[in-house]
Amino acid sequence: MIEIQNLTKDFGAIKAVDDLTLKVPEGVTIGFLGPNGAGKTTTIKILTNLISATSGKAYLHGVDVLKHPKEALGHVGAVVETPEFYPYLTPTETLAYLGRIRGMHSREIKTRTDELLQLVKLGQWRSTRIGKFSKGMKQRLAIAQAILHEPDILILDEPTSGLDPRGMVEVRELIRTLKRQHYTIFMSSHLLVEVQEVCDSAALIDKGRLLVYDSIDNLKKLTKVAKIEVSVLDAASDALLDKVRQFRNVRAVDRISGNVFIVTLEGQPQERAELLSEVQRTGMKVSGFSSVGLPLELMYMDLVKDSR
Repeated sequence: MIEIQNLTKDFGAIKAVDDLTLKVPEGVTIGFLGPNGAGKTTTIKILTNLISATSGKAYLHGVDVLKHPKEALGHVGAVVETPEFYPYLTPTETLAYLGRIRGMHSREIKTRTDELLQLVKLGQWRSTRIGKFSKGMKQRLAIAQAILHEPDILILDEPTSGLDPRGMVEVRELIRTLKRQHYTIFMSSHLLVEVQEVCDSAALIDKGRLLVYDSIDNLKKLTKVAKIEVSVLDAASDALLDKVRQFRNVRAVDRISGNVFIVTLEGQPQERAELLSEVQRTGMKVSGFSSVGLPLELMYMDLVKDSR
């Protein structure tokens, strides 16, 4: 559904996208994950023909978006950066206006408007001017307009950016609903929790370069680093923590309190079992030993560090 081949975008001496190659199959939700400035929005703007690429190719539904943008984007819905609407229009008027621009019949516009305002939970606000809406409400309306013409592909640029916790939950739940309706969703984000909760797969990028691309489950298995919270009955002395720092595969030890410390450990379950045995051999009485942090987050931070 989406295919990016050796895509590059230069802004003078800055390479925002660096030889990016990526394929997105039909009916899956892909998290396009990276820190601010990683090249996510630039890539999405190229896919939606808002800016041109320096080199490389991008295809939507097998159509070259750089050469035939109108045809390529005919079955695509998108929300790029922060959505804004005419504040004096209502949701009904906005969707009618956008539907006419897309060449939709008035009867189809009305039917889809009724369906979508219920879907995005704005039915009771259909006649309220958008100037009174919260950011979360505007974001849900933006997604409604993106799927008004029933596209196959939905491209979302950081859909929960700037929202309060309630707004983030509402938008994520809406994306899950669209997943169940078999949209192909390409969603950029810098929030690891969001990608891990919502997406089937993730493409992790930094400085415009692809670091890794796989299913969420496989990416969790690739995690080389774990953070283990260790609780002990008696306060752990600095000397004992120094001993832990010398253990094999231990990267760091951080004290949380007198009885609690976190070990950054490289390895899989075998190395964690060995760590527990080694800590006990120091004479410390372990009362708690558990992983903290999300596997995807730990792996991503490790990959970003290595790419610097």
